[in-house]
Amino acid sequence: MRLLRLILKSIAAVLVAAALVFLAGALIPRPFFAQTGQTSQPVRTVLLLSNPIHTDIAFPADPDVLARLSFLSNDNFQFTDPRIAWIVVGWGGRSFYLETPTWAELKFLPLMRGLTYDASAMHVEPVGTINTNHPAIKRLLVSPEAFDAMLANALATFQRDAEGKAVIIEGAGYGPNDRFFEAKGTFTALLGCNTWTSAILRAGHLRTGVWNPLPQSLVWSLKHYNNL
Repeated sequence: MRLLRLILKSIAAVLVAAALVFLAGALIPRPFFAQTGQTSQPVRTVLLLSNPIHTDIAFPADPDVLARLSFLSNDNFQFTDPRIAWIVVGWGGRSFYLETPTWAELKFLPLMRGLTYDASAMHVEPVGTINTNHPAIKRLLVSPEAFDAMLANALATFQRDAEGKAVIIEGAGYGPNDRFFEAKGTFTALLGCNTWTSAILRAGHLRTGVWNPLPQSLVWSLKHYNNL
């Protein structure tokens, strides 16, 4: 019984410590002091899309954005449809991303890789109109300089071949319009998709919590530390 009590106390201590670290990750802002020095008024829009475990960033399908995304295009993936309004971009664990299009298709090995260590992939999907009043979508207004920095940091995560083209993962996609690409970096439960999103937002002079492994803490810190 003493051993059982000791084990239970140890588990409880680990859970409490994890909860405190998670809480501190959201409560401590990064950067600690608000950034200044933006030279333009907020005139560009990006969207933060979230679900219970994952976040994406949507960039408007403006001509300058599409021009910078041209390295993603190939014979079977183009941004020429006039109905395209947004380009949704996200980073995640390669196995879990590719093999779990829905929760009903969850498999043990991709889950374990996502919780431990995995290669990474970029997911890109051109979409039409997005309802920005939806509670899972945050509309963010940033300066042109901040917008450029966010887009540049997102695009820098793609692996490229010798010709500068993105390295597509053949046969991977959730539907006819989206594609997966090889990405830089490794994925772990501590440094996952939401910490990537946080870094992109901070590149655009938006403050987030110092560590956001889940969308809930990221969205909370974004709303709390910025004038949205």
